[in-house]
Amino acid sequence: MKPLSQRPLVIGLVGGVASGKTFVARTLARWGAVVFDADAAGHRALTETSVKLAARDRWGDRVFDDNGEIDRKKLAEVVFGDSDQADTELEFLEQLTHPVISNLMRLALEQARCQGAQAFVLDAAVMLKAGWHNECDDVLFVETPRELRLARALKRGWSESHFDSRESAQELLSAKRQLATVIIDNSGNEEQTRRQLSEYWHKRFHSEPS
Repeated sequence: MKPLSQRPLVIGLVGGVASGKTFVARTLARWGAVVFDADAAGHRALTETSVKLAARDRWGDRVFDDNGEIDRKKLAEVVFGDSDQADTELEFLEQLTHPVISNLMRLALEQARCQGAQAFVLDAAVMLKAGWHNECDDVLFVETPRELRLARALKRGWSESHFDSRESAQELLSAKRQLATVIIDNSGNEEQTRRQLSEYWHKRFHSEPS
């Protein structure tokens, strides 16, 4: 009988808004890691019937499109807006979506184990808030100066106020950094970042990334 595959090394990926976590995740994926994008899973959670029912009961039609689906842009205006109630509304949304995301994450991790993957990368902006760091063997903090992150966000079409509101909705950078077991400096070019990741991979798996 073929032995069961071991559980992959679970790598949590944290950092500020526009810090370059996506580049890090894609690099690790090219080396064979399975990447779980919690943001994408959150989008999927918004399509769940139970979530949509609770959202309609809470906010009515104002966060829905003409097809009866939750409009993420309209929803963002509610939970990340300037209203005094925005924090409360965000907390309500997270109570709806985090359990769904957690279930999807566990399913993806089990699939990665069955595939024999060495590493499972959890890319989640709200990792600390959701408590998902407790599932991780390592936590990589992608360190990038604010001015560089803001410049990247502006290129995406964000305003500075939008950037600040998204960042304030997450845990403090200092808390993320303190939690980290590995710091990845992403203030330089991609090759410099890739070299740091290669060193981490070699240390963890005693092999060169392929």
